[in-house]
Amino acid sequence: MNRTLYTLLFHLALPLIALRLFLRGRKAPAYRQRIGERLAIGLPALQPGGIWVHAVSVGESIAAAPMIRALRTTYPQLPITVTCMTPTGSERIQALFASDALIQHCYLPYDLPWAASRFLARLQPRLAVIMETELWPNHIHQCAVRRIPVALANGRLSERSARGYGRFAKLTAPMLAQMSLLAVQTEAEAERFRSLGARPECVTVTGSIKFDLTIDPALLQRAATLRTEWQAVDRPVWIAASTHAGEDEIILAAHQQLLARHPDALLILVPRHPERFNKVFELCGSVGLNTVRRSSAAPVNDTTQVLLGDTMGELLFLYALADIAFVGGSLVANGGHNLLEPAALGKPVLSGPHLFNFLDIASQLREAGALRETATVEQTVRVVDELWRQPQQAEKMRAAGLAVMQRNQGALARLLAGLARLLN
Repeated sequence: MNRTLYTLLFHLALPLIALRLFLRGRKAPAYRQRIGERLAIGLPALQPGGIWVHAVSVGESIAAAPMIRALRTTYPQLPITVTCMTPTGSERIQALFASDALIQHCYLPYDLPWAASRFLARLQPRLAVIMETELWPNHIHQCAVRRIPVALANGRLSERSARGYGRFAKLTAPMLAQMSLLAVQTEAEAERFRSLGARPECVTVTGSIKFDLTIDPALLQRAATLRTEWQAVDRPVWIAASTHAGEDEIILAAHQQLLARHPDALLILVPRHPERFNKVFELCGSVGLNTVRRSSAAPVNDTTQVLLGDTMGELLFLYALADIAFVGGSLVANGGHNLLEPAALGKPVLSGPHLFNFLDIASQLREAGALRETATVEQTVRVVDELWRQPQQAEKMRAAGLAVMQRNQGALARLLAGLARLLN
């Protein structure tokens, strides 16, 4: 498939895309809003001539935040436009950068030549930065036509994804050849990008900028204060974060068994997607667990068995409240979510077995003894119970995770150096 055929098929798919927005909008009304932006119609007022950063959704937005802040410090005169594709990503971006007038935001228009052209004509960026692996052929081609350098930041490409791109070599190879910098996480990923058509001199291994996460001491203090207010300093508390459909049932069943051994145990349960908050709250009630919604501001007391994390932008804080962290998206074949956030907070990290989105990070944490994987209710109960009963084992995992974080830092500085060469 070449780009012309791809564009034709994209146009033909527009009715299906509209139907998908409508159906998703039934559960999450935000999908029905700002539809014009997705076609580069009715874009908000945007200051031109700066840096464009694309982060597809929440995870990429969080990963991009340190890079964006560093770019603002280094190039204070340049506006930065941050785009995404999802309402949750949009909410996260606006929450992260609401106080900075030179960081602006809109949805990325669909990958149609006329939409990409209209978007770039409005924005006129000096540099385009794409987070991880959200590659769109027409947007990249329109940047090349305008001689706008395009960089891939924190790039990752699994073997499975590489095979998928490889099936469309006539589309993939020209797109990758038009990119000016591919800053990727590992040498294996660098080789995959080269084999797919990226220019070798443009591919560099920088590591993952997620290792450069820094924790504000005030966040830790705020978490400690809240646990004191809950009179929960000595309560066993664990968190299951970024859970997907099919995982909550496993986690809640594990928590019920843990309550038989630790009657004062508290679970903080954080579904990945806001449209699932109500359903998960109902699920907690249906299995007989006394549940408080974080959004209600109701107090957590000694009868509370589950705190439902149904707010946006608080995940790090909720991790900080717990003793042990289970990272979701991994009990089902979703590929997992960011394991490094709880590790940076000094939490023993647990996950399911499906971690294909974070193979290198998971491998490093596993080999260091900072990550334990469970696949069933019984395994989860056994590991959480063990860590509560053997605090010295939890301390070893905590220290191992922090050591992995420290050993891998520096990716952000290497990425920023590459971006500076493109800007200069």
